[in-house]
Amino acid sequence: MKNHRILLAWCLFDWASSAFPVVIITFIFGTYFTSHIATNSIIGTYQWANAMAIAGVLVAIGSPILGAIADNGGGHKSWLILFTLLCVVSSFCLWFSYPDVQYVKSTLLFVILGTIGLELSVVFYNAYLPHIAPPTYLGRISGWAWGLGYVGGIFALSIVLFGFVKSAPAWLNSETGANVRICGPLCGLWFLIFALPFFWLAPEIDTKKLPIKDSIRQGLKDLANTLKKLPQQKSISFFLIAHMIFIDGLNTLFTFAGIFAAATFGMDLTHVILFGISMNVSAGLGAILLAWVDDYFGSKPTILFSLLCMFFLGLPIIFIHNSTLFWGMALVLSLFVGPVQAASRSLMARLTPSQQSTEMFGLYAFSGKITAFVGPWLFGVSTLYFHSQRAGIASILLFFMIGGSLMAFVKEPPNDRKLAKQPNFH
Repeated sequence: MKNHRILLAWCLFDWASSAFPVVIITFIFGTYFTSHIATNSIIGTYQWANAMAIAGVLVAIGSPILGAIADNGGGHKSWLILFTLLCVVSSFCLWFSYPDVQYVKSTLLFVILGTIGLELSVVFYNAYLPHIAPPTYLGRISGWAWGLGYVGGIFALSIVLFGFVKSAPAWLNSETGANVRICGPLCGLWFLIFALPFFWLAPEIDTKKLPIKDSIRQGLKDLANTLKKLPQQKSISFFLIAHMIFIDGLNTLFTFAGIFAAATFGMDLTHVILFGISMNVSAGLGAILLAWVDDYFGSKPTILFSLLCMFFLGLPIIFIHNSTLFWGMALVLSLFVGPVQAASRSLMARLTPSQQSTEMFGLYAFSGKITAFVGPWLFGVSTLYFHSQRAGIASILLFFMIGGSLMAFVKEPPNDRKLAKQPNFH
């Protein structure tokens, strides 16, 4: 019974961490920054993109290093709480992002710190999966949590959008952007409240307990050894490279889906937001429904099947001109986005030695961030060269095809449902 509560609390953390990226980064606050705080939308977009790049680089560098240190010094729970609180406090500070150019630097600083806090907290959160979930349920637990995260993000977005942004309450002065600035504290409070159950129930992962100086020294040494030996660990190496490529395609797809819908099919802002919400709901539903496929058939087949479906569903989107048909095809394609992400997390858990879980999930985060600029860059170059965003969409499909091809070289550990082990915690 206690293990069930821990698993439920772990899944709820996905719900907790979903509000910040959806509300702050993607839909609401980023738009507010470029249109009301920055000098103009062009400069604002450039500044926002740079902030995301800076945060991404720092996360990519810091995640495997901190993971290796934690695996030697312990304190996974403390690290998890620390970085969660960094995101929470940074979110609250966004309340002071008034619609004036003098608040550009402070806003970007808080967004960068919040993003770093979020992403690094997720590294330590993900590292718990192989320690608290039975091996035969890794796929379902990961999928259910990922689906719950999508639902949580959309629920938070809906509250903010319809409760504050579109119809500002009388006590929030829209002239000072209060109805949008409130998004920061709301996201911080959302993250804190729904993360508390896991803070309370999460066990300490059974690892070495070296003093801080020794853990840093040993952690860096272990990370260097891991990187040196990585070429000999072919399955993990191929998976990390494949993940780096297809996750770049997924992120680019969600980044430019709204822009493509608006420019190519003439959707207005309201329809674009509704389209974005629909895509996220579909992805969450797919993560939940296909979670059992992961456990019964394996993470690798789930990833390959989903990438294949996204590739062949994406092909007609390049050529269709009917907006209703586009909407329908995009929602069906989105069904397979969640399973790719959830199955990737469970596959990493299956490939990872338990004593290196945080370090390896740090490398997993590294592979998801280090080339994050390539997809948007290729989308832009393709669109500019062919004078069509449809060419940009075609470039995204290349990421699915190449990433899927590399997955063929990954050898997944056997998933014998009869050999379930007890979770490794105390």
